[in-house]
Formats: sequence, structure tokens, C-alpha cells
Amino acid sequence: MNHFNIKTGYNHSMKTLKVFNIVLILAMSLGMNAQDTSARKKSVNQPATKDSVTEFPRFRLIKKHDVLGASRLNSVEDMGIFEGKKTDLVLPDKFPVNLSTNNARQVFSRVVGLNIWENDGAGLQMSIGGRGLDPNRSSNFNVRQNGYDISADALGYPESYYTPPMEAVGKIQVVRGASSLQYGTQFGGLVNFIMREPVKDRTFSVTARQTLGSFGFYNAFTSMSGTKGKFSYYVFGQYKKMDGWRPNSSLNNTTFYANFNYQISQKSILKFDYTRTNYLSQQPGGLSDAMFNSDPRQSNRERNWFDVNWNLFALHFNHKFSINSEFNLRVFALLAHRYSVGFRPLRVSTIDNGSERDLIKGNFKNLGLEARYLKHYKLFNKSSIVLTGIRIYNGYNHSVQGLGSKGSDANFNFVESEHSIGSDYEFPNFNASAFAENILHLSSRFSITPGLRFEYIQTNAKGYYKTVQYDLAGNVISSTRTDENRNNPRHFVIAGLGLSYKPNKKLELYGNITQNYRSITFSDMRISNPSQVIDPNLKDEKGHSLDFGFRTSNSRTISFDISAFVVNYNNRIGEIQAYDQFNKIYRLRTNIGRSSMKGIETYLETDILRLLRLYNSKMQLSYYINAAYIHARYVSSELNGVAGKYVEFVPDMNLKTGLSFAFNKFRFSTQLTYLTQQYTDASNAVDGGVSGVVGIIPSYYVADASLSYKFKRLVIELSTNNLTNNMYFTRRATGYPGPGILPSDGRSFFVTLGYSL
Repeated sequence: MNHFNIKTGYNHSMKTLKVFNIVLILAMSLGMNAQDTSARKKSVNQPATKDSVTEFPRFRLIKKHDVLGASRLNSVEDMGIFEGKKTDLVLPDKFPVNLSTNNARQVFSRVVGLNIWENDGAGLQMSIGGRGLDPNRSSNFNVRQNGYDISADALGYPESYYTPPMEAVGKIQVVRGASSLQYGTQFGGLVNFIMREPVKDRTFSVTARQTLGSFGFYNAFTSMSGTKGKFSYYVFGQYKKMDGWRPNSSLNNTTFYANFNYQISQKSILKFDYTRTNYLSQQPGGLSDAMFNSDPRQSNRERNWFDVNWNLFALHFNHKFSINSEFNLRVFALLAHRYSVGFRPLRVSTIDNGSERDLIKGNFKNLGLEARYLKHYKLFNKSSIVLTGIRIYNGYNHSVQGLGSKGSDANFNFVESEHSIGSDYEFPNFNASAFAENILHLSSRFSITPGLRFEYIQTNAKGYYKTVQYDLAGNVISSTRTDENRNNPRHFVIAGLGLSYKPNKKLELYGNITQNYRSITFSDMRISNPSQVIDPNLKDEKGHSLDFGFRTSNSRTISFDISAFVVNYNNRIGEIQAYDQFNKIYRLRTNIGRSSMKGIETYLETDILRLLRLYNSKMQLSYYINAAYIHARYVSSELNGVAGKYVEFVPDMNLKTGLSFAFNKFRFSTQLTYLTQQYTDASNAVDGGVSGVVGIIPSYYVADASLSYKFKRLVIELSTNNLTNNMYFTRRATGYPGPGILPSDGRSFFVTLGYSL
């Protein structure tokens, strides 16, 4: 196996990490083989009983999350190790937020430092980034549902076109980049949506929610759940539609989910999940800076459409060998497509001339397997735990781009012409990995968590593209076909180390350092974009992440998490303005260079009534502030004028703050979000020009408020998004659904009526 290499500038870190590798290998060997003699004799002479749990009290405590809004994952939870790591546990039901619209800035309000792009008013796609990572469809996070992948292709095309409805989500696990070695190599970390569990005390339960909102918004959500003997189930259906804040932005969406569980024995359970979602959305297109300043609600695109169909399958098998060891197997598959068609010239102010539209069709067929083994044991008379696992993943993506119809309907068929297909590529890829993490307690208060991950990746690209030249009348002058067949196998080992020190039950000091890796995607290899040129010699991205901080645990009065981080990012892929032989400006997507992101992330929340010693069991009043300050610059680059520039998608200040109040059955919350300005390319262009795809995203703030009241089986919820009706934008799209500036929605109101039986 080849050790992961990072170029000049990382020598000190690499020496440290090589030492970690040696420590890790020794620790894993000890963790798998060293057992306490008395514990071994006990397991032979008598079966495990509930009393034996006292051997490992640190890991067998009942899950108990903070009373305040901020919650964090336990040291061991859901077949994962989270000791000494920066984690967040999001509980969507904890406070009144707009769940029907999947409003990410409200759902993730207590997760520090997330940069959130707003794509549509219905929340069909989630786009989050952080610490200088591109938020586009959360492609720098490993996004999962119930522990399995839901993105188009975890390696080849890690973009999330499906986001689970928040009304069906029980909790969301967020594990940051320096903490997610067991889930992959990515810089961002993990976002895992865990769906609601079946009710245990009834054979049948139903929940129905109806939401009406501004701009023709309507959402209907119905779920059924129950348990009968060894069998349990949770099923929901959702229908969503809206006309949109801007013209030409209507959409329709349906989602169905079914979870069936069979308790084979007290030690074994079999689970099956099926998810189907499809939506058709009209896309109003992007704007230039001048168009946005004139009227952010305008649209000059009537023929742009986007269609998604997502089918997810997952089979889970859980088995407990004993009170101290358990096994999980997940087999999952994806059958899906994403189609887009539209008129999208480089000059976004150009009036649609009714010509053939640009059509891109992507089909995905993926199959994966992940197996995990978790074992509690004693080492040198100290309780410890080891997690080992393997992952095998096979992805197949077929992407075709060419000319679509001249009509205005959602027609995703290519025109019948010998020049209609501009490119046709197959992108098969294969990934095999093995990972291990081990919590080792050096004392009752201090632990280390070393980890290793071996990766084998093989990506392929086979197909062709055409170069077509036209005369001024639009007639074809020449057409040249270029065939390609690229194969890129590689393998490496990455390492990580976590530290945790708990001086008392209320406080923890933690730290984590992990190597990261991100392979080039198939859209980096071959997607024709009128506003972009792709460097054919792109290289994979490499680097490492470091976290260090201190936080409270199980606090009812004051909760805080204050940490510092460093992300060193080599071969960073980004975009920069360049000039062709005719001195015309174009956007080049290439390896920009090495960037460094450093920052401080702080979260503080207090129960005001407890703080003032006015605690009332029927009333709660809490205030939180969530702030991140980030210094992000390009350290070195082979491109002129890049070193010293700001890293794109990084606001210097990212602030979220809010107030929550509850009295009996009444709940109220309000939130303010503020981000300073940020650049969208490595050249730090200020003006977007005719395309609107580069330039500054100005600083903005947005306020939201929600309230709910529950009466027996009924609940009514009222909410408003963008209370002050600010005109702002969070994104400059390089392709679909742009190109250009995508304005965020203005003030909107929503009312939800829910019933549970």
C-alpha cells in the first residue's frame, strides 16, 4: 500500500501522521487481540447478563441529549465512534421551524459555520458547505440516509439531488471533516439523515399534515406506523407543489418511503428501506448583477426544466453477538436519473431566440455494501472499544449531452439529427475500502482514538465528444468526433487521531487531526458548459483537517462549544478567469493551488430562566448565538495572481442567533442569519459581467420566525421566512439552474395543520 502523499509545505504534518500510522497499527493490533483475562473467563463460564454492562459504563449509558437546543453525539452511537470528535445532533422537532419547506438555515441553525445555498423555496435540494468548501448540492459532505449513501455517486458524482423531507426525519447526525474517517475521505464530513422509527406501543398510528403558503405553496404529508409482534413499519407519502417567488419557477414533487423491520430474535433484526422521489421544476434562470439590481424577481427563461427521479433501496442486518460486540451489514442500491433542458447562453440577459435547447441526461446505477463490527474490550484494565469495517461500492453513470427540442415544454428527448449528440460518456467506477477506529482510555478522564482507512479507487471514462463549428447563419461548417478512454486506478492509506479529556462530567476538551482526499468527479472530466473550460489535466485534491476545542456536556443552564480549526487543502479544484488567444474572457476550471482555511467556531446557548433562577417546569426561554470567523487564503499556486487571494465561498463572519420560548403547549422561535461578503472564484472577481457567474456575493442578513400550538391531537404551526423582505442572493450558478445570480425568495408565510392518531 502506498502512503498518502501531500506536496511541499506539508512535510511537518506528514511526519506527524506517519508516526500516527505506526501508533494506529499497534493500537489496532492490541485492540483486536488483547483481552482482560478475567473478563474472558467470565464469558466462558457464564452467559452475558444485564449486570455485565457495568464493565463498560462509559459506553452503555442510555442515550441522553442536552436539554438545551445544542445536542452532540454520544461516544458510541448507531454503530459509529464519535469520541473526541466535533459532532452535532440535529433534532428537527425540538423547536418550531418550517419543516414543510426543508428550510436548511432553520434546521441547521445550531450547527456552526455552515454556508447554505438557497436553491428553491421548497427545499428539494440541500446545498451546504463550510470552512471554504463548495456548498453545491452538499458535494463535499458524505450525505447519507439511515447510514447509506443517497448521492448520485459517492465518488464519481457526489451531488445530492434528493433531500429527505424533514417532517419524516427523526434526527440528523453531523460529523465534521476532521472527524469522519470511518465514513470516507471527504473534507466536509458526514451528514446522516435518520428517519423516524416505528411506534412501539401500537399496531397502527397515523400523522397527517397540510401546509399552505405564499406563492402557491402546498404540502401534504401523511405517515403510518406500528408494531405487531416481531414486525414493525414506518411509511410516509408526501406531495409538494408551488408556483414560485419568481416567474417560471413552478415545481411538483412526490416522495414515498417505506421501512419494514423484522425482529428475528432478541439478538438479530432485519430491516428494509425503499425511497422514491421525483420532481419536475421549471427554472427561471440566473441574472446578471445589473438585472438583479433592477428587479430580482424577473425571469427571461420560459423553456428551462429540470427532472429528477430517485429510487433508493437498502437492506440492514443487525446482530449482537453479546452485550459487548455487535455487527451491522448494509447493502444499498440507487437507480436514478437527472435530466435538464434549457436555453442557457453565456450572456444571461440574452432574450431566448427559440432555438434548440441544451439537453443533459444523466442516469445512475449504483450498488454498495458496508459491514461494521463493534467490540467493547479491556486493555490494561481500561475499558476500550474498537470499530472495524469494509466498504465495497460500484457506480455506473451514463451522461449524454446534446441538442433538445425547440419547444417550451418539459421535453427531454434529443432532436433527430446527426449533430444532435455533443457528447456521450460512460463513467464506471469501483471503490473498496477498509477502516478501523479504536477508543483507548489511558485514564478514566483521557482517551485517544486512532484510526486508519485504506482506499482503492478506480475511475473510468469512456465515450466521445464532438466539436462542431457553425457559420453566422447557424449552419454546420464542420463536425469532429474525439473518442476517449481513460482509466485511473489508485490506492492509499489515510490516518487520523482523536483526543478527549473530561476533567468532570460537565466539560470536555477534544482534538482531532485527519488526512483528507477528494477525487475528481466525472463532471470535472467532461461536461460541456458555455461559460466554462475544464483543464484536461485535473488532479485529485488532498490535504488534512485539524480541530481543537472544549465544550459542555449534559448542561441544562449553559451549553457551549468553542473550537479552532485548520484545513490545509492541496490541488484545490476551482475556477479562475482566463483569456483565450483572442483576448476574450472565459472561466477555467483547474487545480488552483494550495489553500489554507483557519478559523474559530463558537456556539453558546443559555436557558435564561434557569440562569436567573426563575425555573418553571412549564416554561422555557433560551437564547443561542452561533458564530464562525474564518481566515481563508490561497497559500501557493502555479497560476499568476492567485497566491494571497481569498478562498471562494468563505465569508469572514458567519453568524446565526435566535430566541426560543415555550409555555405549556405553545412554542415560539426566531432566528437571525448574517454572512459577510464572499468571492465565487479564485481570482476574486468583483463584477459578474454578462454571465453573472463570478463576482462577489454581498453580505446579507435574513430573519425567520415560527410558532406552534398543540391541542390534544391537533397542532397548528405558523411561520414566516425572510421576515424583513430582504432582496439578497446566496449563489452564482455556473450551470443549471443558472447560469448567473439566483435570487433568494422574498417574504413568505406558511400555515400548517397537523393531526395525529
